Amino acid sequence: MHTVGAGRRIALKNILFATDFAPCSNAALPYALSMARQFGATLHAAHVMPTGADTFFMPPESWPAVAEEEDKRIRGCIEQLESQLQALPHDVLTPKGEVADALAQIIEERAIDLLVLGTHGRSGVRKLFLGSVAEEVFRRAACPVLSVGPNVSRKANGEIQFQHILFATDFSEDSFAALPYAVSLAEEDQAQLALLHVVEQPAAGIADLEEVKASLMLRLKELVPPEAVPWCHAECLLEFGQQFAPPAERILEIAGDRAADLIVLGVRSVHGKLGLVTHLASTTAQILTQAACPVLTVRGGYAKSRLQNRALPMRES
Repeated sequence: MHTVGAGRRIALKNILFATDFAPCSNAALPYALSMARQFGATLHAAHVMPTGADTFFMPPESWPAVAEEEDKRIRGCIEQLESQLQALPHDVLTPKGEVADALAQIIEERAIDLLVLGTHGRSGVRKLFLGSVAEEVFRRAACPVLSVGPNVSRKANGEIQFQHILFATDFSEDSFAALPYAVSLAEEDQAQLALLHVVEQPAAGIADLEEVKASLMLRLKELVPPEAVPWCHAECLLEFGQQFAPPAERILEIAGDRAADLIVLGVRSVHGKLGLVTHLASTTAQILTQAACPVLTVRGGYAKSRLQNRALPMRES
């Protein structure tokens, strides 16, 4: 039985906000700020400076002017970002090099507990988000990732609370990696927590479908630790997908129906040069690009090493 152990809570001590200063990145900043305040975390903001290879296809005579103009723009963006972070323990990092390499190094060196980034999805599901760059970032990020996609409504700066959290699971070990995060975040904000399993069309000939449903519902209920009950409102949902329709469509539909403001998913770890088609699989890729709320992905095997004993404050009556 998979539950979050008594008194074991997630702790976010170091949060990394990755930005290229585009509007899609700016949309993710309020989430990074709010979570840093809520967890008392240090917020590390990183903009990876481009390399000389980015100007390769420009006429050589234009290189100095382009570099000077870009440097001026970046300095202005960094100054604005500094002003937005000044109330928090923070630093602003501007490493130079390949984006995925630079962020992976920061995650390791700064013991990052959460990566927050904005995505635009212009390349569609096949070439997720920003193409190969973001695909590599997701593949290599050795921490959970909170992604704010193009369909997420803009949030003003201020406290952001997750009041309706949807945790989707296929009952795999990798999907359970995200369970402590879903439960703990629900407890933090005393939120509605829906635990969802989408069943693809059952095979013909199942003798007792009702018995199967009851068994799956029991498995969902067992995921909720008893100590979390006073702190969040848990609900278990068992849904059946439509024929020839991927489970992602049903998950997105339910998230919309329930006005979910956070979707939590466990994803499979991969190694080597494999891309997101293998890393996150088509279900997660579709959810990441189309969700109307942020999506928190947690890599399989990550959560166990990041739980700690952390008590909640006394709940108001």
